[in-house]
Amino acid sequence: MLPNLFYDGNCGLCARSVQWVLAHERQRTNLVFLPLAGPSADALRVRYPELAGIDSLIWHDKDDATGDRVRTKSGAVLEVLSYVGGGWRVLALLGASVPRPVRDAAYDLVARHRHGLADSTDCLIPTAQQRRRFPEMPASPPHP
Repeated sequence: MLPNLFYDGNCGLCARSVQWVLAHERQRTNLVFLPLAGPSADALRVRYPELAGIDSLIWHDKDDATGDRVRTKSGAVLEVLSYVGGGWRVLALLGASVPRPVRDAAYDLVARHRHGLADSTDCLIPTAQQRRRFPEMPASPPHP
């Protein structure tokens, strides 16, 4: 299973974050981006009812040793940084040393204000090559 990043498709900061990942990922380009308001997110919430209140970021993948891995809030951010690699992986390792309640409190603060931190008109427009990694993104309407 490819790793999945579920994000708020109606959030400008989330759109910018996805664009940041696309711009900074190195060798691995297998992360799949899915909206939290889509059928894959609905199916994940059925399997994991505790995700019902998560409205900003979820990381989901499979580990050979442990099976499904679901990370939310700051844990999802650390997974993204590890995925991107390089110095960002080092930052993720440092971030993991901060107690989760502290990390999640900082995450919650940003998440509460995320709609005001970036223009809601920021659109996520993947390139033709990146489009395959957004399986639930509606097709763009034809330009006039």
